[in-house]
Amino acid sequence: MKTLKYIFTLVIAIQFLSCTIDKEKQITNVTDYNQFLELEGNDTYNLAKTEEAFWSTKLQKSPTQYPYLSKIASANNAMFSSKGSIEYLITAEEKLIQLNKKTNYNNAANLRALTRNYISQHRFNEALELLLKAEKNGENLKATHKMLFDVHLELGNYKQAEQYLSEFKNFSDFDYLIRLSKWSDHKGDLASAINFMEKATEFAEMSNNKDLKIWSYTNLADFYGHNNQIQKSYNYYLKSLELQPNNAYAKKGIAWIVYSYEKNPKEALRILDAIMEQHKSPDYFLLKAEIAEFMGNEVEKDKNIQQYIASSSNSLYGEMYNQHNAKLYLEDVNKQEEALVLIEREIKNRATPQSYDLLAWAHYKKGAYKKALEVSENHVLNKTFEPEAQYHLAEIYKANGLSEKALEIKMDLLESAYELGPLTTEQIQKI
Repeated sequence: MKTLKYIFTLVIAIQFLSCTIDKEKQITNVTDYNQFLELEGNDTYNLAKTEEAFWSTKLQKSPTQYPYLSKIASANNAMFSSKGSIEYLITAEEKLIQLNKKTNYNNAANLRALTRNYISQHRFNEALELLLKAEKNGENLKATHKMLFDVHLELGNYKQAEQYLSEFKNFSDFDYLIRLSKWSDHKGDLASAINFMEKATEFAEMSNNKDLKIWSYTNLADFYGHNNQIQKSYNYYLKSLELQPNNAYAKKGIAWIVYSYEKNPKEALRILDAIMEQHKSPDYFLLKAEIAEFMGNEVEKDKNIQQYIASSSNSLYGEMYNQHNAKLYLEDVNKQEEALVLIEREIKNRATPQSYDLLAWAHYKKGAYKKALEVSENHVLNKTFEPEAQYHLAEIYKANGLSEKALEIKMDLLESAYELGPLTTEQIQKI
């Protein structure tokens, strides 16, 4: 029966892959999104910049009005989201630290604001410390508990995360629904994750809150993509762009559809180049390197990797690119020890199944297959359902002679071909 199931899944996967290059199956249309690539200005950034200048001037005139620091920080956070420049995120941190010092770290709202900044910087342990202070403070505990769920989930403290989720259970609350969606996804229940995100999106639309709608649309688009509902994914990326034409995340989502689903790398690169005119983030170079490899252009691949290394080496990024760097270094025999150092640091910072997956993958890359299997079975198996981790597990099973287990995972992985991308799918076919 397993053999028949495998053959059936393989046939379905081949049909899926062949459909992606069928012009009749193309779902994107340049006329849909080109208007968002040819913007001369950045209204979101300009508005935030104006806000930042306004509140900075007011603070200069009234230095004792330290609540203005929160407004300045908020404007810098918006500029970071809009432009991707790490300097804005760090400036926001500086202002929020000043604000918390003024209130002796005893204002829960201010503590939560600094926590959000630390989450963006992947400084989750520091974020947890702040939230525990906010919890002790007792002000607006529900808001604090929601963020405690977020941070514990990021840290891999799943029992604590589930406990906090139960503290604010309310199916009529947008914040609860999006976290329940995230929790369902963590458990590998994508259908429920989509269902709860759809309900959250309905609430966002009923409230007519622009920011909530943009956030909901892009997250729902991501989930639809994971579930191979590519048309819906594309539609929701477009809906978010209609509300925020400069939304780089949505544009990148469309670029991924064009590359991974439609197999049109040149157009995907054109979209990415347009994004990078206004939004700076090192990981764009990694995606461009992957696309270049798919096109067989090793020179362009190496060029983009070097640009990634140069841009991500900015000390202001701190721990934000540890995982990306570790994955990159593992592909270079001469840098695998450097990768291991980063992976061990990641495990220390956040002992998640994903961090241990990287450790197992490092052992695999070094040829220590039994060690890789031990780490995977103790810390990854049935603890994360992320396709990349599942792919690593399949390769590790195969290397240890556990072919049947590897093939079982392979069948599921073939259904994640879109999410994993063409290059990884090629490797899956070889398992």
